[in-house]
Formats: sequence, C-alpha cells, structure tokens
Amino acid sequence: MRVLKCHKGIGPKVSGMVLSANDNFSARYDLDRINGIFSRPNHKLFGKSYVDIILVLNESKGGVGASAWMLYEMIARKMAPKAILFNKANTILAQGASLASLSICDRFEDGDINLFNCFRSKCSC
Repeated sequence: MRVLKCHKGIGPKVSGMVLSANDNFSARYDLDRINGIFSRPNHKLFGKSYVDIILVLNESKGGVGASAWMLYEMIARKMAPKAILFNKANTILAQGASLASLSICDRFEDGDINLFNCFRSKCSC
C-alpha cells in the first residue's frame, strides 16, 4: 500500500472507491446534480457518477459561493461525493465543504494526482 500525504483536511474520515482524473472541478458547471453524474462533455469524467465516491481532481473552480452552496445542496439530497481531494482547492469551495460537512483536503505533497493511475481504486482519508 502506498501512502500519499496532503495538507490537513476538514470533515469526517471516510473510505471508499476513488474516481480520479487530471482535470479541474466546478460543482456548478461540471455536474448534473439531479442525476449525480459529470455532465460537461469535455470533462475527463464525463458521464461517470460521483455519488458516494471519493473524488481526486486537480483544482477547484468557482467563486461567489455558487459551487460552495451547491455542495451543501448535494449533501442534503444525498447526491454528493464522500470526499473531494485536490492538488489545489480554493477558499470558497473549502468553506462550502465545511458548511456541508463534506470531507476535503488539498496540496498533495508531490502535486501529482496521477499516482491514482486508474479511474477507480480504493482509498481511506
């Protein structure tokens, strides 16, 4: 087993399947939050479900709180990932994850999420 280190995160400890891609993330523009899938056609995870999955992505996108409030709404409807791990998370999304009690962390020690070399693997965080 290989251990990957990142900055101290927030939220409950979780374990489960990982969905990973070297792509960025916006809850507002990348997701079909009703059906629980990635909906932006040029996203590397297009068509894949994110519900009850640990997402590993490059950077968070979004501002003015829209993505942050959407995380809260996704948790409330039980259509959310278990956790989101980023190379770089912005403060707005981190605040939204905190509000929603969604586990989140960022800043992988070597900055390479490609170490998750397949789309699905098992993870505890």
